[in-house]
Amino acid sequence: MEVRNLIISSREEAIREILAIGADPAGSRWMAPKAVCRALKISGLSPKQANIIKQEMLGKGGEAAVSRGVLDGSADPSDIIVMGTVRQIEAMAAKLKMQPFGLPALADKIRAVISSLEGRRPFSLDCRGRILPIGSRTLVMGILNVTPDSFTDGGQFFDPGRALEHALQMEEEGADIIDLGGESTRPGHREIDAGEEIDRIIPVLSRILKELRIPVSVDTTKAEVAERALEEGAHIINDQWALRRDPNMAGVAARYGVPVIIMHNQSGTEYRDMMGDMIGYFRESIEIAECKGIDRNRIIIDPGIGFGKTLEQNLATMRRLKELDCLGQPVLLGTSRKSMIGKTLDLPTDQRVEGTAATVALGIAYGVDIVRVHDVKEMVRVARMTDAMVRQVAEGSGNG
Repeated sequence: MEVRNLIISSREEAIREILAIGADPAGSRWMAPKAVCRALKISGLSPKQANIIKQEMLGKGGEAAVSRGVLDGSADPSDIIVMGTVRQIEAMAAKLKMQPFGLPALADKIRAVISSLEGRRPFSLDCRGRILPIGSRTLVMGILNVTPDSFTDGGQFFDPGRALEHALQMEEEGADIIDLGGESTRPGHREIDAGEEIDRIIPVLSRILKELRIPVSVDTTKAEVAERALEEGAHIINDQWALRRDPNMAGVAARYGVPVIIMHNQSGTEYRDMMGDMIGYFRESIEIAECKGIDRNRIIIDPGIGFGKTLEQNLATMRRLKELDCLGQPVLLGTSRKSMIGKTLDLPTDQRVEGTAATVALGIAYGVDIVRVHDVKEMVRVARMTDAMVRQVAEGSGNG
């Protein structure tokens, strides 16, 4: 007789394992939620709400950790960590639907998170007629900076002809998207106005759109720049301030019906609960997008490595990428050649390819859908190898 552990992260995986030992198919579907364990953190509760949740969770055979102050009402507001199987948490949520104090609405949020944690289903993202397969394999976004002062390639592709050559090279090397940026975001960068940014990107954009077969995203925080790029034919907007810096950005993206990438960013590095704050930030930006008419299926989130975070916070974000699964959105990861790698390995920007590869592989293992990189050929290989190990079906797999 032997004993070993199983790693089961979703109902689908549980059903597969249960069927593999010859169990009844109908019974496997009933048992599967009991094999998947979750720990959910719920914030902003009153002591009364926290007490009810704890009692309901205990009544279902699960557990709930609360502050000592919940018992005497001194912890207001309070956080709670709910621990149990999917079956137990769903049963607890069903009981909350019958409770007062705003708990029915909370039950809906709990159910939405549990559903998101089951995994994102692959789908086709329509980028103005150019289709991206989200979730079936990792997509590689090649960086094309047409700036004189970007931290790693400033000035290299300022000329439209050289920019076109580089874009075509990245496409040949396997890039799925080209991300065109006209303003540096390096520490201490000089801010430019919309007119100067348009003058930088439009001559390049007009040329590469005629030649490339893959979608082109435009990296900008300004609605005026985004609109001009979309008029020219750009396919995606990549906003490093998550539709917050310019109040007109969400409306522009909605009007043209394009996907948007929203990145976590903030001034300073102070957090109450870093991942909780980040998830709250994304939920607010998603609400901004949906209120303006952007379909949620067109929203991609980016945890913003290198923005509003210390080295230690960047490394912690990498370790905790799976916590973003509760949002149910595709995730883009941009770590290429960044200071997190340079500081960790004590290397200059032109010697960070191996460090970048490590972050790309870890990000894919933790579920990211798109990686934004400078070194396309190398990172395409890293992505394909990692996909072969972590996805159910690897494209192009064969013997050897």
